[in-house]
Amino acid sequence: MGAVDLDHLPPPDRIEAAFAGRSNVGKSSLINALTRQNNLARASGEPGRTRELNFFDVDGTGLRIVDLPGYGYAKAPKDVVERWTRLTRAFLRGRVNLKRVYLLVDSRHGLKPVDEKIMDVFDEAAVSYQIVLTKTDKIKPPAVKRISEETLQAIARRPAAFPRIVATSSSKTTGIDTLRAEIADLLPEFS
Repeated sequence: MGAVDLDHLPPPDRIEAAFAGRSNVGKSSLINALTRQNNLARASGEPGRTRELNFFDVDGTGLRIVDLPGYGYAKAPKDVVERWTRLTRAFLRGRVNLKRVYLLVDSRHGLKPVDEKIMDVFDEAAVSYQIVLTKTDKIKPPAVKRISEETLQAIARRPAAFPRIVATSSSKTTGIDTLRAEIADLLPEFS
């Protein structure tokens, strides 16, 4: 389907799962791994490339993936960052078919203050979100376990946070099947 602005949102005819995260967290790579399509979401070596809402209908499933603009990219002009933030907030408001936002967090760095700010936005909007750790192939298994536990503790009192962490590596496909199963649980025929 591709990039759209708020005036041209697709109709709420499919279940939506959105993906959010700091710039350079591996969002495009994860979406490509989930859908088994190497070029669905454009991965780039330049952080902050996703600047609109990108919608991808997953054939035969009734699922639409929404790629939200990255946040926390310091090199973008302030007015551009504010526009991306307004776009994301406006999208979250009243989107009844949006069942969950998957908030991607780089496992090497854990939750940052900018992630906590976006979680505040999700909590305020009462939008269910789940933390997905990315790039777990870059750290050792005990560190993955530790960061998963720390993250779970950090979200324990957040009202809209789904209380399960999924640890993934797009390059090694670690956790991809688990995340697919989490998403499949959102679809009516799987519930």
